[in-house]
Amino acid sequence: MSSSSAEQSSTADTMDADTARLKELGYTSEFRRDMSLWANFSLGFTYLSPVVGIYTLFAFALATAGPPMIWSLLIVGLGQLLVALVFGEIVSQYPLAGGVYPWARRLWGRRWAWLTGWVYMIALLVTVASVAYGAGPYVAMLLGLQPGTNTTILCALAILVLATAVNMGGTRALGLAAIIGFSTEILGALAVGGWLLFAERQHGIGVLFDSFGAASGDSYLAAFLAAGLIGIFQYYGFEACGDVAEEVPNPAKRIPKSMRMTIYVGGFAATFVCLALILSVPDFGAVISGADPDPVTTVLNTAFGTVGSKIVLLVVLVSFLSCALALQAAASRLIYSYARDRMLPASQLFARFSARLHIPPYALLVAAVVPALVVLASRISVDATERIISFAVLGIYLGFQMVVLAALRARLRGWVPRGQFTLGRWGLLVNVLALGYGVAAIVNMVWPRSPEAPWYDNYLTLLAGVLVVGSGVVLLVTTRPYGRSDAPAGDAIPETPERTVDSR
Repeated sequence: MSSSSAEQSSTADTMDADTARLKELGYTSEFRRDMSLWANFSLGFTYLSPVVGIYTLFAFALATAGPPMIWSLLIVGLGQLLVALVFGEIVSQYPLAGGVYPWARRLWGRRWAWLTGWVYMIALLVTVASVAYGAGPYVAMLLGLQPGTNTTILCALAILVLATAVNMGGTRALGLAAIIGFSTEILGALAVGGWLLFAERQHGIGVLFDSFGAASGDSYLAAFLAAGLIGIFQYYGFEACGDVAEEVPNPAKRIPKSMRMTIYVGGFAATFVCLALILSVPDFGAVISGADPDPVTTVLNTAFGTVGSKIVLLVVLVSFLSCALALQAAASRLIYSYARDRMLPASQLFARFSARLHIPPYALLVAAVVPALVVLASRISVDATERIISFAVLGIYLGFQMVVLAALRARLRGWVPRGQFTLGRWGLLVNVLALGYGVAAIVNMVWPRSPEAPWYDNYLTLLAGVLVVGSGVVLLVTTRPYGRSDAPAGDAIPETPERTVDSR
């Protein structure tokens, strides 16, 4: 047998095993397994997107805590790696489309899964909007348009339309776009960061331990924790690798690896870009005082000139677009997974598949229309970027920790991960640490930090979280959406004489 024939036979065997495993879990997938390991990793990387995360919040973080804000990237990276390890065990045993919703369903039950999916769905849709909105000013600068709220909104809507068009192309188009986005972003990050470090560096490494007067008169720890939003916003996206589990051959082995690679490579790239920008800022005092409200543009214009900075902006825009693509794909798969289990109104519509493209087109349209409405609603806020991001990140972290908590509960009730990737005896400790980190990060996000502001403004992030969770609970109690579903639930926990099948 030739090597080509042997490879084709091996691939067919893998596909058959994936189909059989999915059938054991109670599903027959309409997706095509066209996404390679590198495409899956690239999807997670472009969702995490170091360029998007750093460029969006660099000015805020540097003005709030000065150069030491960079250490939040390392702290959050370690915390999120713990979460990624827990997720890796779960997806290895339950390689199902939709990510956190089906994981919560198998670990706990229908009610918990519905609420987890609700929180995560709202957060994902708002995150798509936050990325598109964050891209708006860069689109305007690249096209030479007059900056302003209306211009930013129009450019953000254009990003959403383009992302939706690519996603409508199917899994192969998504995978190719993810690889192009990853390649462009990592090469651009290394090239731009390398040039800034070797040709435009204004400071030594010691500035990373000097606040330069940030938060003078107040607690520096409080300022550092507030600036930590740049790290918290940075390190999610690895779960997108699992959202498309039914589109990846041998997902039980490949997706946990993709998740870890996303943290390692994305974390390195983000820290490298942040370091290069910090050491190239000419005047920290001007950033902290507000005299230089956009240090990224200042650095890029100084280092590359008008023409060179346009090229850099083009790379940045590719990063924003590929990030929006990955987010939108993850949101559409979650909505589809929800609808496949009949857990949503109009489930029959949202679970509908395109026979030609092998994607759920109506679920994808929701992942385009809702973010567009959020972008349009940004006109009512003068601090739209920070508000949208804070709301989105809190929802993502809540969704994550609801799964981490479900995993811990399942372990304590007898669940032993049985996928191709497990942590063995370290699983319980990693699970506990991941939950502790996640709770601490959530408390940091909702902590009120503007005593001079109206109470509703000071507690806006917390109120947003309460609104999302509260509305989910109300819908859960009044409409009982989980009652229409007979898909497997709560089966991670082994049956015992003392245990009644929960599936709730």
